[in-house]
Amino acid sequence: VQLQASGGGLVQAGGSLRLSCAATGLTFSEFAIGWYRQAPGKQRELVALISSAKNTKYLDSVKGRFTISRDNGKNTVYLQMNSLKPEDTAVYYCNTVRGTYFQKLTDWNASGSWGQGTLVTVSS
Repeated sequence: VQLQASGGGLVQAGGSLRLSCAATGLTFSEFAIGWYRQAPGKQRELVALISSAKNTKYLDSVKGRFTISRDNGKNTVYLQMNSLKPEDTAVYYCNTVRGTYFQKLTDWNASGSWGQGTLVTVSS
């Protein structure tokens, strides 16, 4: 199983980026996928997830700005990030996640190995 994140870059505050997570080696449509981020000196945190049924959850600080979606035909999950802020600067990773929809976001857990992330830098 391999999930590869891409699409990061340098953007000014208020700008947008779309991240992609391409998956191989799994029955993609059966898995919930999460986007995580890790800022320098901070713990990795789950930012958004999308279930196999395409239900979504978001970290409060990104609600209304980030949108997660999936294309099962392409084995890909996307994270559209709008109105970016300097505090969104981090390395972003994707992973399979496990939990139940009624659990809060922080109770979901990563269930796969970590691939290389993609760096998002938001300048002020």
